[in-house]
Amino acid sequence: MSDPIGSVEGQAGRNLPPLKLHVPEPPARPGEAADFTHFDIPAAGAQPRPDEAAQPADMRDMAYGLVRVLDDDGQAVGPWDPRLPAETLLKMLRYMALTRAFDARMFRAQRQGKTSFYMKSTGEEAVSIGAAMALSRDDMCFPSYRQQGILIARDWSLVDMMNQIYSNKGDRMKGRQLPIMYSAREAGFFSISGNLTTQYPQAVGWAMASAAKGDTRIAATWCGEGSTAEGDFHSACTFASVYRAPVIMNVVNNQWAISSFSGFAGAEATTFAARAVGYGIAGLRVDGNDVLAVYAATRWAADRARANAGPTLIEHFTYRVEGHSTSDDPSAYRSAEESSQWPLGDPVARLKQHCIALGIWDEDRHAAMDKELAEHVRDAAREAEKNGILGHGLHHPMESMFEDVFEKMPWHLEEQKQQMLDEWKAAGL
Repeated sequence: MSDPIGSVEGQAGRNLPPLKLHVPEPPARPGEAADFTHFDIPAAGAQPRPDEAAQPADMRDMAYGLVRVLDDDGQAVGPWDPRLPAETLLKMLRYMALTRAFDARMFRAQRQGKTSFYMKSTGEEAVSIGAAMALSRDDMCFPSYRQQGILIARDWSLVDMMNQIYSNKGDRMKGRQLPIMYSAREAGFFSISGNLTTQYPQAVGWAMASAAKGDTRIAATWCGEGSTAEGDFHSACTFASVYRAPVIMNVVNNQWAISSFSGFAGAEATTFAARAVGYGIAGLRVDGNDVLAVYAATRWAADRARANAGPTLIEHFTYRVEGHSTSDDPSAYRSAEESSQWPLGDPVARLKQHCIALGIWDEDRHAAMDKELAEHVRDAAREAEKNGILGHGLHHPMESMFEDVFEKMPWHLEEQKQQMLDEWKAAGL
């Protein structure tokens, strides 16, 4: 009598091939030639533009294409062209250049020992600037740690941002936040958290509250592609879908989550915009190095949210040119050629090319602007450094670590604070 098919003995006798575990591998490692041939980059202007009230099921293809406006010649083409006036285009260019100048100065400050940590957004400036300019000034932003461009595009004080980076006496966070984890309620900029994707459910909850109150403001949030593996991302998508929250959920796919390439978050299987499909959410995939495409997609999603048509998930397909942070060395895990061979180019250079093609800009004015902005950032840094830098000692009283949590400090914390101060005094500090 033969063994039952479902038994262990029956399985062993069927001569089945051994199972294999797939471990994603990036297309190029250090010392190898960069390879982006696996990317399908459609022509600019090829993607259709659905109506803002379209049903998610009727626009699934948008999650697999790529919204592009600027072509290789710097021309704005196709249905997504926002047709912005010259003044707005030049303002975008200036904000992106200012963000890059700010990053360069703060990176050097970290290398000089003036702060402990910094994260640049080089190559990703369009993601923040395009979105910030498409949103209303009073819409609430729940950023990740590479969206400093939002504050810059909302004309927030560079000195205030630097005070936070230096954790000095002018730091409104009183040194409690890691450098670059800004918080500016007056700018509609929620406190950045080092815990990945916590901002997603917070943004959805804020958007739900805005809708429940009959307000007109919407929320927008950002995370990296690697963070879509976090549970908070999926919880947020569920709530956003069920309650049709007026929120824009941005996934910045810059190809690398520190040293882990995007394949570990699922990029080999599908796009990150496709996460929207399973939740019944509108999904768009956008050229993240094309500031006009980012602006157009964000405005589309904002109009959709304000019309009570539900949330939108936008994947920004871009590239992290620099290391993850000042603590990272990308040469240890990726090809040195990648940043120069990224097929979608540099966002600042692309907008500059467009403005020159329109006849509203030229190389001389651009060079003069870069010089002016570098001096502006230098002056702001000097002003902020008057409030102190790393290594200049404590900039806030020791007891401040117990403050700003409870309206009235509980007795046990009062005791702990006094114990700390007594030990501090006894140690002669």
